[in-house]
Formats: sequence, structure tokens, C-alpha cells
Amino acid sequence: MDAGNNSIIHGQYGLRENSEKQLRSFFKPLIARGLNPVSCTVDGNPQAIRVLKALWPEIIIQRCVVHIQRQGLMWCRRYPKTVYARKLRDIFLRVTNIRSKEEENKLLEAICQWEEQYGQYIERKPERGRVFSDIKRARSMLIKALPNMFHYLDDPNISFTTNCLEGYFSRLKGHYRQHRGLRKRKLDNYFNWYFFFRPK
Repeated sequence: MDAGNNSIIHGQYGLRENSEKQLRSFFKPLIARGLNPVSCTVDGNPQAIRVLKALWPEIIIQRCVVHIQRQGLMWCRRYPKTVYARKLRDIFLRVTNIRSKEEENKLLEAICQWEEQYGQYIERKPERGRVFSDIKRARSMLIKALPNMFHYLDDPNISFTTNCLEGYFSRLKGHYRQHRGLRKRKLDNYFNWYFFFRPK
């Protein structure tokens, strides 16, 4: 989707996001059409990020901060019992509200303070319970995402969320449910025509 006008550039039914081969076959026609994106806002799928960087080495990868927040809050739980989980949850609550470099710096400072207080302790702790493992996942995701979380502050044309695309998918699924009996070949045609007639 073009973040500038929220219209579909290209769509395909049945694409597996974890398949490098399928992702490359999805993007190759766009390269042939001359597409050379400055940035791409993604939900964090590592395979998709690797393929994007391989095909367009100069591309800026912007992580969707809504996905980061949603996943982080899920892993921290709604009512965390530990201090470190509560403070990490507070950090995730802030990530979608960053609109300036000053706010970014304050958030990074809060993350550094949390990491100094709790990060190494959590990394070294051998506990393997489900709740604690989720905190480890939340910490790891946040640290890995940080380098690509705030490119939109440098370029207002970069979208910080994939919400428009998610909304499009939601509408598409609603229409598709009325045609679930279609055969595979007709399904391909259905989606191609849908993308053509409803680009937004």
C-alpha cells in the first residue's frame, strides 16, 4: 500500500509471509515496474524485512509502532504483578505517542533506565515460566525494534503504522466471507479484481 494516498500498489492471494521464495516472486514484478521505495513500514516479520533489504539495499525499514505496542502489552499482561513488568508495560504504552525528537529521547532514556535496573537480571534469570518467558520476549522485541522505530520523525512521509493496510484487509475479509466457496483459480481472479476495483 502507498502510505501517501492509502491505495493498494499490489496484492496477491495465498502469499506466505515466511517464504523467501514467495516474497521475492511477489516483489519482483514491482521492481520490473520501476518501484524503488524510500521506506517500507512493516509489522516486524523478519523474513519480509530480509527480502526487502536484499531487493532494495537502501530502503528504510520502519517498524509499525502499533504492532510493537500491541504485542508488548500482550506479553506484559494487563495487570502485571512484578515491578519490572509494570514499568515495561508503561514504556509500551508510550511508544505510539512519540511525535518529536525530544519525546523520543525521553522514551529512550526510560528504556535505558529500565534496562540498567532489570534487563541483565531478566536475561540471566533461568526461570522458564510462561509469564516470565513473555517478559523476556517483550524485552527482546523492544531492543531489536528500537533502531527502526522512529524514522518517521525524520521524514513525515514515512508512516509509523500499518493501520490503513490492516483496515483494508479487514474490509477485504468481510467481502471474502461471502465467497468462501470459490475454487482456487476463481479465488485468484476474485482477489485480483477486488484489488483493481477497490484500491482503497
